Amino acid sequence: MYAIKNKIFISCEVVLKLIWLEKYKTLLVGAIVVGLATFLFLSQPKDNQVVVNANLPLEEAKNPGIETIKEDQSYPSKIFVDVKGAVKIPGIYEAIESDRVFDMIEKAGGLVEKADEGQVNFAQKVYDEMVIYIPKVGEEVENLFFNDTSPSKQNDKVNINKANSVELETLPGIGPAKATAIIEYREENGPFKQVEDIQKISGIGAKTFERLQDLITIK
Repeated sequence: MYAIKNKIFISCEVVLKLIWLEKYKTLLVGAIVVGLATFLFLSQPKDNQVVVNANLPLEEAKNPGIETIKEDQSYPSKIFVDVKGAVKIPGIYEAIESDRVFDMIEKAGGLVEKADEGQVNFAQKVYDEMVIYIPKVGEEVENLFFNDTSPSKQNDKVNINKANSVELETLPGIGPAKATAIIEYREENGPFKQVEDIQKISGIGAKTFERLQDLITIK
């Protein structure tokens, strides 16, 4: 009788264990998986671990240490101007497009005592290959700003950035007043960027430009 009761007790204990295992097997499996994952992570060499700063943008986090270069950064173009005449140190000087005649004269050491300042437009913007000639008192010079290497007429076209009033007046529809206006525009605003800009001169409209466009150049 005792043996039977003992067997019944053991059977009940086994049943209770099975019920307990069935109830908590999900938790046990999860604990085992977490334990294995933790073990594998801790067993990896530290050199292979990548630390990502959560405060960095995604692209910077992927490429740490690489600086982004802005392609839209613009730098002033370098040009060269030849300064001659009544300056202390005549020569060729490097400039940028925003420089003006007085900047070049300053680089050339300034004017000599006999320089005729009345004939010079110090505010005119400079351009590449420009020649600035400073006259002395009593010296008459028709064009103080010119370019020896690039004549004002190229391939039978008039260079509106370099031509004097006489050459400009050879163009159809351009008389003394408009020629003077073109030269004054250059002195105040710098050289024309494109031939179409000549229409910015008062009195030169679309019809006049149609007659001029094949006869003028800016280079």
